[in-house]
Amino acid sequence: MTEQSRTDTVSAPESRLTADAAPRTRIARARFSGVNQRQILGLLAVLAILVVVGSTTTDNFFEVSNLMLLLSQASIIGVLSVGMTFVIISGGIDLSVGAIIALASVWATTGATQDFGLWGMLFTAVVVAAACGLINGVLIAYGGLVSLIVTIAGLASYRGMATLISGGQPQVVQVDGFGAIATTELLGIPLLVYMFAATVLVGWLLLNRTTFGRHVFAVGGNAEAARLAGIDVRRIRTTVFVLSGLCCAIAAIMLTARTATGASTHGNLYELDAIAAVILGGTLLSGGRGTLIGSVLGVVVFTTVNNIFVLNNLSTPIQQIAKGVIIVIAVLLQRRANRASAT
Repeated sequence: MTEQSRTDTVSAPESRLTADAAPRTRIARARFSGVNQRQILGLLAVLAILVVVGSTTTDNFFEVSNLMLLLSQASIIGVLSVGMTFVIISGGIDLSVGAIIALASVWATTGATQDFGLWGMLFTAVVVAAACGLINGVLIAYGGLVSLIVTIAGLASYRGMATLISGGQPQVVQVDGFGAIATTELLGIPLLVYMFAATVLVGWLLLNRTTFGRHVFAVGGNAEAARLAGIDVRRIRTTVFVLSGLCCAIAAIMLTARTATGASTHGNLYELDAIAAVILGGTLLSGGRGTLIGSVLGVVVFTTVNNIFVLNNLSTPIQQIAKGVIIVIAVLLQRRANRASAT
């Protein structure tokens, strides 16, 4: 058999496989799009129900001060959720985001850092958080470690470093202008909300309109297939954790401005809220599928639930129990939707 005939023999089945795969890919995308639409509509329905519940169980739910507080709280967790969406879509998980916020806020508010003024504080927060994300990403992508283990270690280490630097005491912000990040309003809307919206916009464009975003989905869907297709899987995994670190930096700046302090207790259990919001928004915990719009709605739903609990003077343990129940229900509904889309 000649070389040409052997090539024809191999290429013919490959071409048929490619031709067969294209319709299946389009069908899968169409099904996933349908699932996303149903999930988003479902979240909007849940949000509408929560608004009714909030307005009937308390008199001040629709007060401007409460709505602005709700939006500000949603903004901080929402920024975290943007980075978490990238990480989970890529097939990873990041449990260290709350600790990174604490470390970035503490390091940015030391006396030495504040001597450099507003921009020095902002620069320090970004560098510290991005460095933490880079450490996580390198250990996972190049060290071959599991993201769950690495970020649990980071959760303990980064918060420990924050406690060591601050001595366990809050550090008061004394730089003029830093608090304005939290108090400034444009058209009656807090600047924090605009920061959140800008982060979501950049994240959405990066995830849905760039080659990098397509590679993130590919790596999360099947890392080995992505590698064989020529995608640098390790670089993608490292980059998504750096992005998560950058989102932690923004959240740390927002939280520090709101509280006027840097503290080792900042961001406690924020990773739970961010992961829950992303899962509730329809992102697969196993990776490969997800949407930032869903994550944003998940954040708003979660924050509204917390707000209703606070307005009705429900204890923190009850709030934590409710969060756990919501996460379980979200995963069960997600699995049901996946089974329906596969049939």
